[in-house]
Amino acid sequence: MNIIVITSAIVLSGLAIYNTACVLVGSMGNLNDIQQAQFNSVLFNYLLIFVSGTIITASLLHYYLTRKLVNPVQKLIESTKQMEKGEYPAPVPVTARGEIGELTEHFNGLVDQLKANDADRSKMISDLSHEVRTPLTNLNGYLKALRDGVVEGDTELYQSLLNESKRITEMIEQMELLKEWGEISSHHYTEYETRNIAALIEQCAGMFQLQLGRKNISLITDAEDCTFRLNAEGVQQVMTNLIDNALNHYEDSAPIQIKGSAQGGLYHVSVSAPGPAIPDKEKERIFERLYRLDTSRSRETGGHGLGLAIVKEIIDKHNGQIRVSSEDGINTFCFTLPIR
Repeated sequence: MNIIVITSAIVLSGLAIYNTACVLVGSMGNLNDIQQAQFNSVLFNYLLIFVSGTIITASLLHYYLTRKLVNPVQKLIESTKQMEKGEYPAPVPVTARGEIGELTEHFNGLVDQLKANDADRSKMISDLSHEVRTPLTNLNGYLKALRDGVVEGDTELYQSLLNESKRITEMIEQMELLKEWGEISSHHYTEYETRNIAALIEQCAGMFQLQLGRKNISLITDAEDCTFRLNAEGVQQVMTNLIDNALNHYEDSAPIQIKGSAQGGLYHVSVSAPGPAIPDKEKERIFERLYRLDTSRSRETGGHGLGLAIVKEIIDKHNGQIRVSSEDGINTFCFTLPIR
């Protein structure tokens, strides 16, 4: 359709030029009829060549522009229509430069991110269903046995029922906490307050003294005083989860050690404790939601695979970093927070 319009415009322009030239030359009266006819014929041939060349050039230029500009946009439109139907399109080839090429790359990145988010969401729902099913099955089994008179209620049984109920409640609370921190933008999160992080660390460690005493485990803290702006509630949650994780996976008799120091504009915190070795390939995955390195051990100690995910989410929102190392039977979680 565009080619027809272009051709028509060129032909009409050529005819207009031809007729105008013929009329102007004829009105001058310097040519006889034969000369006028020859002039008209020569002019027509030149214009025919010019118009033909212009049409060919315009057609090639139109084809090139269509292929480089319009086709990528058309492919993007087709891909967005696929997404409207709930389908993930194949990556759109980047055939253009400039803004169109950049737009195509961003679109492909967006599709990949949406696919990854969808896969993570499906996995999380599946894992969460599996996690909730176990305590619910236990509760249902106990309650049916009580109803049918198979077992008689006693303090121990009721405590077991209460423990299963607490597991579900705790899991839901941690999911809510993870959701809240996940919705916070690290660039717009402003609920910071000026606090001494060493005091926060000591406060969190003190909360575990009773539990540590029952298990006969020593905890040593050595945190350098440093006052800066942070989210106190978030940092306390991080320390609580890391100490709790150290207790849940504690092995041997070495003490749990917490260290803190300010270096190069960052505050470094480490929590070290003896425990089962963490394979290198698992060191990144342990921060994923509902991921557990040892399923049986985590269930026995009450873990849900959410504590470390919450830790990473909070550290990320503080524009900090966290990593884990495992050497000689000692697992160490280290995180940094910017001093501001």
